[in-house]
Amino acid sequence: MQQTFQLTSENYHSKEANQHYMSVSQFKSAVQCEAAMIAELKGEFTRPPSQALMVGSYLHAALESEQAFADFFEKERDSIVNTRGNMYAPFAQADEMIETVKNDPFCMFALEGDKEIIMTGELFGAPWKIKIDSINHQRGTFTDLKSTQELGKRYWSEKYNGWVSFVQAYDYVLQMYVYREIIYQNTGRYYDPYIVAVTKESPPDKAVLHIDTARYSFEEDYVQTLLPSIIQAKQGEKKPHRCDKCAYCRGTKKLSGTFEIEYLLD
Repeated sequence: MQQTFQLTSENYHSKEANQHYMSVSQFKSAVQCEAAMIAELKGEFTRPPSQALMVGSYLHAALESEQAFADFFEKERDSIVNTRGNMYAPFAQADEMIETVKNDPFCMFALEGDKEIIMTGELFGAPWKIKIDSINHQRGTFTDLKSTQELGKRYWSEKYNGWVSFVQAYDYVLQMYVYREIIYQNTGRYYDPYIVAVTKESPPDKAVLHIDTARYSFEEDYVQTLLPSIIQAKQGEKKPHRCDKCAYCRGTKKLSGTFEIEYLLD
């Protein structure tokens, strides 16, 4: 896989860019279901629209710049406000979250830096792309904005075989590991990652989180172990694994026999 594709903000999320580069979101999708990820790359499957993702993009645009927010609002106006001009509840809640972050000097300090910066690099023989929410070269830091239900909510994780926070449950430690490595390849320096977290409560809670570097060795082993199968599937060298649970698998499932009721709970 030669790194000849030139990434821009306009084509970063394009099918061509995703075919050429691995990304954290693509890796996470493939871990859940290789078959769905490959079908999506081929244009054979489109994930159902997610209002949660739309709200997340709304939050990011608001804290990127006034222009970015104005552009996003205009583009997605019909999804944000109804025909009477009233804002849908999740976006009204997002406005409260935005104000919570903006009114906290330490949150805004953590988010200072260049916004939406694209970098590419290589991990374990595959080209990767990243898009950084905020990077501060002077401090040697980068920061990602995340929303969550509650700061202290616990999630069961099969990956970690235990109860974890939202940061681990949604693979944000893995994301910070990948970003940290790609930034190092581009700068020659390991930057410190931070997460500005804001909750969907009313009023919202917030925190600025850092990650112990000892956590990255597990994520490195995890990516290195699972990536070869994903790359083989992406390159057509093997049949992609099906999870038989996601929307794609349910929609394309072909039965060939029966199974005992015990396996319904697998």
